[in-house]
Amino acid sequence: MIAPQPPLRLAIIGLGGTIATSQGAQGLEPTRLIEALLADLPVDTARVQLEPHNLALGPSASLDFDDVVRVAAQIRRSVAQGCSGAVVVQGTDTIEEVAFALELLLPSQIPVVVTGAMRSAAQLGADGPANLVAAIGVASVTSGAHGLLVVMNDEVHAARHVHKGHTTSPSAFTSGEAGLVGRWHEGVFVPMSGGLPELPKLHPNKGEWPRVALLKIGFGDDGALLDAIRAPQFQGCVLEAMGGGHVPAKMLHNIQRIAAEMPVILCSRTGEGRVCAHTYDYVGSERDLLQRGVFLGGQLSALKARITLVLALADDHRTIPVVFESFTR
Repeated sequence: MIAPQPPLRLAIIGLGGTIATSQGAQGLEPTRLIEALLADLPVDTARVQLEPHNLALGPSASLDFDDVVRVAAQIRRSVAQGCSGAVVVQGTDTIEEVAFALELLLPSQIPVVVTGAMRSAAQLGADGPANLVAAIGVASVTSGAHGLLVVMNDEVHAARHVHKGHTTSPSAFTSGEAGLVGRWHEGVFVPMSGGLPELPKLHPNKGEWPRVALLKIGFGDDGALLDAIRAPQFQGCVLEAMGGGHVPAKMLHNIQRIAAEMPVILCSRTGEGRVCAHTYDYVGSERDLLQRGVFLGGQLSALKARITLVLALADDHRTIPVVFESFTR
């Protein structure tokens, strides 16, 4: 007679967000702990044992790098104590940033899924329970080969590609031209792509986090805002440039000055595709910016380039060009 297998153990980490809200006097407020979210979910407890941890209960817009480090530390502790992986439950405003930061901080072999909800339990069509069940299901069957994952609306996205593309729609999250990693279909994870390349793993030192400016460049921009970006108040800068990575010529003096003081990362404001490296050659083009000391952000959005730069600057053992080379291959 074959002995029954012990249930798989998953850490479920609650950080608040819309999925944890209830109706207050003036609007939705985060009030529900992770235990309340897990209650009555149709999860086979003989197969999966859920271990709840409440690390925050608030809006995800107020999460910071200290919170991300605490989440990563809790996941490592849980795995050391026998958990196979983790599900992080949070607000959707910063899912794309928190999930990507966790991928840079955690070993790739740990299955981690981040999820949330676009609609509260107090609203019609609440999507939180379905998203949470799907995230638990995906975390229980993946090995980490797909990288850190975001599960929303039965779609499974790679953290490095996903972004929130709508303010309120349940289908707000998309991976754009990179495509889905898979789907949650009839209670089963259906992969739609192979494994993803390993990302650099960063080990930031505790202490004050580096301050990295993020500037979106618009039509007719004269670069006046760049005057405020100076060392030592700032330690890095991300430029969300036009098209393939282009800026107005009148901004170049300030950009060159900043690049001499701190790392400057070039990204595109378009939302899809990677910045160019050697297509255009005019004043303000990517070739011109590279010659002025700017680094390419490759396929990274400006938000994720900023996450990478903050963590890389806090890691004394990693150099900025080597880290960002991973995203330009």
